[in-house]
Amino acid sequence: MRFTPVTLTAEEEALRSEVRAFLAEELPKGTYRPGLGMSAGHSPEFSRKLAARGWVGMAVPPEYGGHGRSPVDRFIVVEELLAAGAPVGAHWVADRQTAPTLLKFGTEEQRRRFLPPIAAGECYFSIGMSEPDAGSDLAAVRTAATKVEGGWSVSGTKIWTSGAHLNHFFVVLCRTSPLADDRHHGLSQLIVDLTSPGLTVHPIRFLDGTHHFNEVVLEDVFVPDDMVLGEVGMGWQQVTSELSYERSGPDRFLSAWPVLEAYVAEHPGLPAERAVPVGELAARFWTIRQLSLSVARALQRGEAPAVEAAMVKDLGTTFEQEVVAVLQTLVEGDPDPGSPSLFESLLAQSILIAPSYTIRGGTTEVLRSVAARGLGSGR
Repeated sequence: MRFTPVTLTAEEEALRSEVRAFLAEELPKGTYRPGLGMSAGHSPEFSRKLAARGWVGMAVPPEYGGHGRSPVDRFIVVEELLAAGAPVGAHWVADRQTAPTLLKFGTEEQRRRFLPPIAAGECYFSIGMSEPDAGSDLAAVRTAATKVEGGWSVSGTKIWTSGAHLNHFFVVLCRTSPLADDRHHGLSQLIVDLTSPGLTVHPIRFLDGTHHFNEVVLEDVFVPDDMVLGEVGMGWQQVTSELSYERSGPDRFLSAWPVLEAYVAEHPGLPAERAVPVGELAARFWTIRQLSLSVARALQRGEAPAVEAAMVKDLGTTFEQEVVAVLQTLVEGDPDPGSPSLFESLLAQSILIAPSYTIRGGTTEVLRSVAARGLGSGR
């Protein structure tokens, strides 16, 4: 694996300062509750403000309403937003995942229809991959699309669909031909309107009653032919390519950062027995950040560091869970989600969310298999 050390340019550092100044004005510390990584709040108003500054759709070409910025520029903006716990939930999937997928596989009509509003922070997407019996094993999906006049009739169930109760569309991985010996054949992706007749969204609530995930049931939902994303039957190749957009960014190590930051703010003058584990966590944050930034710079050079991205995702999400576990050892008793202490309430929320960190975007086992195959091939 190759992780080249990265030094930011003066222009990149200036961008960081610009984002920090914006956040200090829009989200002064103490005036809002920070979100936890990609589980942060869903605020269309905030997404539109970011887009007005050119910080949504950064990687989208200007001809589609974007800004043609580099992966490192986007890394810097995303890192600052997540470290602040900004409410990025509305545009998150559309910006990170749907836009590059449309650029790679979409028709020109689809690009013209969806990319400009995505870059404007006005069009929001969810992910329609996992199913009740096909989470990490996406080749086992059973949601079926049957060809009908003018399009497809889709029936099945998707689960863990973040933001489906708030967003406009989701990209559904489904079977467009019967299951064969090779389960990877016969899969396709369709762009489905989340307000379609026959589509029902059921909330999946955390133990504290909060609502982020959903079950989406499709019963004979009609999807027109022009909403097929990419080629019919090529869904497996497309979805594995799409997952690469999820795996190496700051969202894979910063989910627990606001919790650690709140702990330090509320516990000045830590004794050595507590300062040492906190210092160790900070050092590991910095190390994983450098690995992630190295992947962004490689992407900027036009490389395809899939193995390195898988390793960063594995290290980052495992570490996020370790941060929560270490912080739990520094408090007495169970944290109260209703506590006036920001740290305690964020820690209580993190305990509920943290098990999902090593699942979303590919399980630890899957990612280690990717890394092992890459190492075995001499990479």
